[in-house]
Parts: sequence; C-alpha cells; structure tokens
Amino acid sequence: MKAEILKKLKEIEREKGIEILFAVESGSRAWGFASPDSDYDIRFVYKHKKDWYLNLWEQKDTIEFMTDLELDGSGWDIRKALKLLYKSNASFLGWLFSPIVYRGDNLIIEEFRSIAINNFNPVSGFYHYHSMNKGFEEILGTEIMTLKSFFYAIRTALCANWICKKVTIPPVDFKELYPLIDSEYYPKLDELILLKSKEIEKSNAPVDKELIALVRAIIKENEHLKVDLKNKSANPEEFNTFFLKTV
Repeated sequence: MKAEILKKLKEIEREKGIEILFAVESGSRAWGFASPDSDYDIRFVYKHKKDWYLNLWEQKDTIEFMTDLELDGSGWDIRKALKLLYKSNASFLGWLFSPIVYRGDNLIIEEFRSIAINNFNPVSGFYHYHSMNKGFEEILGTEIMTLKSFFYAIRTALCANWICKKVTIPPVDFKELYPLIDSEYYPKLDELILLKSKEIEKSNAPVDKELIALVRAIIKENEHLKVDLKNKSANPEEFNTFFLKTV
C-alpha cells in the first residue's frame, strides 16, 4: 500500500503545483490498534512557490482526497500548519509525531518537532483530549460501545493524563502510554488490540469490566489533576523564522 500512497502524493504535487514537506499516517494505524477495514489516514504538510504567499487575497490552504483504495488524504499548507501548531493543536501534533512517516525531509520534520516541543501549551493539549473523552465516556459499558469507541476512550483519557503528569506532548503510539497504568492491565489491553486487529471497525466484542473501570478511574484522576496545569505562551518569532526559511 505504501507504493500506492507515494504514487498518489506525487500525483497531488503535480496537479496542485506544490511541494509536500512530509506525509504521515494518522489515526488508528498510527496509534497501533487498527482494524482490517481501517482507512489509511494520510496527512501531509506542503508549501507553494514563494509568490503564492504574496497574494493579497486569502487562498485555499487545504487539500483533501479520497481514493477507491480507501486512502483518506488531508493536507495543510505550511502557513496554516504553523498557525495551528502555535496554538498547540493536538490533531497536528498527532501528525507531527506519527511513528509512520511515508516521506519527508528529516531536517524539516525535526525542526517542526523542536518548535512543537519548545512551545507546547499543556492546558490546550489537555482540554483537547479531555473534552473528546467526555463523549466517549458516556457510552462506556453500554450496548452501543464498540471496540473502536473503547480504544478512543482509553487513549484520550491516557493522553490527558500524560499531559497532567509529564507536562509534555503525549506519544502517538498507544503502547507508549502504558507506563501510566499498572502492569496488570498490559496483557488485557494487548489481547484487546489483537482482537481489534481481526475484527471490523464497528465490532462490539465484549470488553473486560476491569478495563472499563480503569478508564473511568483515569478520567476521575484527570479531573483532580487538571487544576495544577498552567498555560504556556508560544514564541511567535520562532514560528515566523522557520516559516520564512522554509518557503
């Protein structure tokens, strides 16, 4: 599939007259708990030729595509990407630190990551995951809960917990969040990940009640820990310098 993804990215570059700076996998495949029918969520950052940025009028700064091979693509212009990174946008941080990189300039990726780490606002990151988590919490243990919704619930809870405890950007790979919980849960989660790898996205296979109780306990802990989080202001010049150098 990687060959098809790279082929599609080349096609997008030719059609749109852009240069893709990096392209990664996002979503469940990057998180490490994909199902057989999971889409390939391809995310990328690109740049135009310099004159494009001198236009008086606002121009479209996103590119999206969907193919018959279930390649779900979404890309942002570098200016849009940096503005969102300035706000510690959690979705973009997920792209930036994805363990699955399809293509990209390693130096540019590392510079992006360095800026992200230096300017990460834990309050913004926490509330992104915590607010998402509220929706998933409501269906925990109910008949409409699926394996997918359970994993979304525990991942968002753990990402919020990571930010509270470590005040850093949470890892993308789900298993890298394991140190936050007792090791007795590891085999149960591993078994569930294996089960999800064999089931369809909407599978409602049963989830151990202890795991559901674990998610609820993490959410409760997050409610107590969030009061100690402090805002951190980003440095706009760091973003601007990188933007001017890159375009």
